[in-house]
Amino acid sequence: MFFEYLWRELRRRSRQLIFISLGLAVGIGLVITVTAASAGVKDAQGTVLHALYGVGTDITVTQSPAAGSNNPYQFYFGGGHAAPPTAGSTINRTVLTSPGLGPLKASSVTAISRLRYVSAAAGALVLTETHISGTIPSVSRPSGGTGSFSVSSLSVDGVQLSAAQVGVLSSATLTSGRTFTMADANSHVAVVESGYATQNTLKAGSAVSVDGTSFTVIGIVTMPQGSATVDVFIPLAPAQALSGMKDEVNTIYVAASSDAVIGSVAAEISRILPKATVTTSSTLASEITGSLASASSLASNLGKWLAIAVLAAAFLLAAVLMVAAVSRRVREFGTLKALGWRTRRIIRQVMGEALAMCLLGGVAGVVLGFIGAWLIDEFAPSLTASTGLPTYGRAGYFGPASGFRRAAAAAGRTATIHLNAPVSGSAIAAAVLLAIAGGLIAGSFASWRAARLRPAAALTQVA
Repeated sequence: MFFEYLWRELRRRSRQLIFISLGLAVGIGLVITVTAASAGVKDAQGTVLHALYGVGTDITVTQSPAAGSNNPYQFYFGGGHAAPPTAGSTINRTVLTSPGLGPLKASSVTAISRLRYVSAAAGALVLTETHISGTIPSVSRPSGGTGSFSVSSLSVDGVQLSAAQVGVLSSATLTSGRTFTMADANSHVAVVESGYATQNTLKAGSAVSVDGTSFTVIGIVTMPQGSATVDVFIPLAPAQALSGMKDEVNTIYVAASSDAVIGSVAAEISRILPKATVTTSSTLASEITGSLASASSLASNLGKWLAIAVLAAAFLLAAVLMVAAVSRRVREFGTLKALGWRTRRIIRQVMGEALAMCLLGGVAGVVLGFIGAWLIDEFAPSLTASTGLPTYGRAGYFGPASGFRRAAAAAGRTATIHLNAPVSGSAIAAAVLLAIAGGLIAGSFASWRAARLRPAAALTQVA
C-alpha cells in the first residue's frame, strides 16, 4: 500500500519530481566533480613531489652541518692549516663534499625503520664532486672574478641497496643495462643518469670517475620531470669511503604505511633525532608554483564554496517545493485523516516521497559527476609545476637546505602534468549521503506542515 501510493503520487507530481531531482543532481554532480578535480590536483602534486625523492618517499631527515665545516672553498684556496697558493701557481684539485648537509649516524636509519607505521627507511649520501683547475693570476682582480679558472661539478648519490624502494633512484626508469643488486653493495659500480651519459658518451661497461676513483657503469636511467638532479648513483659503502664518512649518511628517506600517519611518524622521528630537520612531502606542496598551484587553489577554495552554495540552494529548493506541495494537498490529507490515517502515517508518506525524489536526484548527480570528471580528463589543459627554490642553490652553497626543499632546489625545473579527475568510491558514498540528507531536510519541513493540518479545517475546503 505504501509503495503503491508513493508511486502514484510521484507519477502525478512529475513536474515537481523533475525540479527537485534536477536541482539536487546539479548540486551533487558539482560536489563530485570538484572532489574529483581536487583529488587529481593532489595526485599531480604527489607526482611532482615523488619525482624529487622517489615514489613512496613521504619524509626526509637531514641535519645542518656544524658551523665552519663542509666549505669546499677552503680546500680549493688553502683554508685551515694549508698554505694558500701563490701567484702564478697552477691549481688542479677535486673535492667531494656534502654542502648544506651535516652527517647523521647510519644507526639512525635502523632506529627509524623500527618505528611503528614506518614501512621503509633508507640512508643516503648526497654528495657533490667539484673540480677546479687554472692558474692563480699575478694581479688580483678587484671584481673577484675567477680569471682563467675552470670549474665543473658532478652530483653523486650514495644509495643504500637494502632499501632501494625509497629514495631518488626509486623513481628512475632503467633504459639500458641493469640496476643495483645486493651483490653490488661494496663494488665500484655506478648507475648513470641518461642526460649525463649522453653528454659524456657513457654506456653500460664504460668507466666514470668519482673523486679520482673509477666506477664501472652498469646501467643508464631516466629521471622523471621535475626530479632532483643526480648524475651518478653509486652504492652507499663506496660513497662513505670516498667522502670519509664511515658509518654516516646525510639524508634519510622514509616511507610511511599510510598518508594518515605521516604526521605522527614525523613527530616520532623528531623525538629520536631532536637536532635533525624532518620534512614531509606536504610541507613542500604549498611551495609548488605554476598553473598546478593555481588549479589547487581554485579547486580547494572557489570550487569547494561554489559546490556548497549550489548544494545548499538545491536543498532549500527541495524544501520549499515539498512544503508548497503539501499546502496544495490540504484536502487530500484532510480526507485521509478523516478516513482514519494517523498523522505519523501521513508524515511517513511525505518523507517517503521526499527521499525518493532526492535519491533519484542523487543517482542523476552521480552521473553528472562522472560526466564532469570525464570532461576534465579529456579537455583540461596540461598544468605546469615549478619545484625550483633558488634560495638554496643547486649544490647548497648559498645557505643550508634540507629535506624536500634541497631536492627542489637541486631540481630547479618545471614539470608538465596532465590533470586527471578520478572519482573515488568515497565520493559516490558522499553523494548518496547528501541525497538522503536532502530528502530528510525537505521531508522534515513538509512533514511539519502536514502534521499541522486538521481534518475539520481541511474538509471545509472540499467542494
